[in-house]
Amino acid sequence: MPELPEVEVVRAGLAPAVTGARVAAVDVLDARSLKRHDAASGAFEALVTGATIEAAVRRGKFLWLPMHTDAAPGPRALVGHLGMSGQLLLRTPDHPGDDRHARIRLHLEHPEHGELRVDFVDQRIFGSMAVDRLVPTVDGEVAGFSAGVSGDWARSIPTQVSHIARDPLDPAFAEAAFLDAFARRASGVKRALLDQGLVSGIGNIYADEALWSARLHPEQPAASVSRRRAGELLAAGREVLQKALAEGGTSFDAQYVNVNGASGYFAHSLNAYGRTGRPCPRCGTPIVREPFMNRSSHRCPRCQRLRMRRAAR
Repeated sequence: MPELPEVEVVRAGLAPAVTGARVAAVDVLDARSLKRHDAASGAFEALVTGATIEAAVRRGKFLWLPMHTDAAPGPRALVGHLGMSGQLLLRTPDHPGDDRHARIRLHLEHPEHGELRVDFVDQRIFGSMAVDRLVPTVDGEVAGFSAGVSGDWARSIPTQVSHIARDPLDPAFAEAAFLDAFARRASGVKRALLDQGLVSGIGNIYADEALWSARLHPEQPAASVSRRRAGELLAAGREVLQKALAEGGTSFDAQYVNVNGASGYFAHSLNAYGRTGRPCPRCGTPIVREPFMNRSSHRCPRCQRLRMRRAAR
């Protein structure tokens, strides 16, 4: 599933092409990709057609395009969730339309770039697009990463995303509040990192990498970790996200690509995730893979030992 670096790469690629563009037409090729759209608010096509896109914004793994539309009252946004295999691909108007996994097409008219097309392609149909209301952010800060921070939309967030916590790269991320909440968690540290209500954008890949860097066992109870060590884990998470972002994200197959169809190459920099049986880059001990919820954890059994004794605070 795309995590923060992959979604940010997509957002950054879309931003210059969609900001200021008018949606000339919409093709819904598979209504299953509208499962998160509330039809009571209006038909998807009617709400989007004729709208002007203001920006491309991201919080955690969620991406949205604030837009001005005369088809509905109040500020709205086109919300895209990539799910497991969703892609948002920039196309020329004459690009062949025979992709059998294309679910929704947006035909755009940009004042500088002319006619463009954005194809929402989703092989497994776990992703979605929806038009949603924008509501003010709880903390009054800019809602997420965007190409700019001006306009009424800047401190507004879609209702579908409003419950998602800020991510570690967000300038408005409240580190002290995160550490306070982390210290109250009885669950293991990996479960805490994957809780999008506590901190967003970190999925299975980057949780394993952050825990390897901080030398913490995935099942180490969060409440047993000292505040200093929790801060080190957060710093490790930031570092791995920033490095993955610089390398275009992690691609293990053709399901994650950027808006131009290119793969990221952070997979070559992984220290733990997906390296079962290979030597730990730090100590040489073979990396192990262990069941975790409905997926797996990867760790070094020597560097990342489970220590149940409660740390002094």
